[in-house]
Amino acid sequence: MDFLLSEEQLQVEDMVRNLARKEFAPKAALVDEESRYPAENMSRLAELGLLGMLYPVGYGGSEAGPIAYSVALREVAGACASTGVGMAVTNMVGEAIFRFGTEEQRRAYLPLLSGGKGAGAFALTEPGAGSDAGGLATFAREDGDTFVIDGSKVFITNGGNACVSIVMAVTQKSPRRISAFLVPPGTPGYSVGKREHKMGLKGSDTVSLSFDGCRVPKSSMLGKPGEGLKIALAALDGGRIGIASQAIGIARAAVSAAVEYAKDRRQFGRPISEFQAIQWMLADAATELDAAQLLAYRAASLKEKGVPFAKEASMAKVFATEAGNRACHKAVQVLGGYGYIREYPVERHLRDIKVTTIYEGTSEVQRLVISRSLLR
Repeated sequence: MDFLLSEEQLQVEDMVRNLARKEFAPKAALVDEESRYPAENMSRLAELGLLGMLYPVGYGGSEAGPIAYSVALREVAGACASTGVGMAVTNMVGEAIFRFGTEEQRRAYLPLLSGGKGAGAFALTEPGAGSDAGGLATFAREDGDTFVIDGSKVFITNGGNACVSIVMAVTQKSPRRISAFLVPPGTPGYSVGKREHKMGLKGSDTVSLSFDGCRVPKSSMLGKPGEGLKIALAALDGGRIGIASQAIGIARAAVSAAVEYAKDRRQFGRPISEFQAIQWMLADAATELDAAQLLAYRAASLKEKGVPFAKEASMAKVFATEAGNRACHKAVQVLGGYGYIREYPVERHLRDIKVTTIYEGTSEVQRLVISRSLLR
């Protein structure tokens, strides 16, 4: 069994690592402090083909594949987590349009997404429908050759900077059917609400969306009528590999900062890295993150081969995000009082990583997916 990345994947890793460390990391604290959307970072990702990594060159993508995408996202998230989540959702939306969209939809939106003309947004979550994705209230009523959408969405990443949003809405109440629609900004009846003030990922654009008599042509439906939940779940399966990769990148950055601090910080006449208590915290964190990386690579490899990977993606997400949270806690502990102040990056890493156990399926939902796969 070969655990090594291919030459092409290593080139992606090296390129993105250099970009992220030289350009994104130095201003990550300011992005966080100002709660500023890192538009310039997204433009750089577009220039290097990193916003369309999961669809072909013919549509403006780079077709790098799930493994290279996982590696690239890990490196970006480790430098600036707010940029990482923008990159992740944009790639997820592009892949969904490629997989389920018509040729016209692909030509219309994929070059925009990969070219950095706007991010992608995935509008599933509602005030009353979080983990219960099937409990949506947003309704799309058929009216001639159009659909009229009414409802609201919350916690939508990239919602204020999107060139297109995939909007999930009920199209039939009995039997219940959910469909997906591609809605660009500026569509009458479609409005972006307030930006959320979050604990972490403060540079990420997280907003509510409102649909008040929002009329879209029937040609805007993504996939077939009633396929919305299928599309959402397929997108989330791949997205979970991305979230695992984000968590690994953030946590690695925190552990790296803790290692350097432990070498320099002296107490009782010697570096604290010489104390077993510190050594064991770092060893445990590094071991868990390596295990998380292997789980993420396995899920990405299965996806790249075109075989089922939902269970493995959930395993990667739940383990990587929880291990990453533990690693960030340990990093703060290693730095002690300095870990609690903003002069050092580990407190930001801790705030940024928390949400990885929540979005795109909570840890509890991942355990449901895994257990159902085992028990069916």
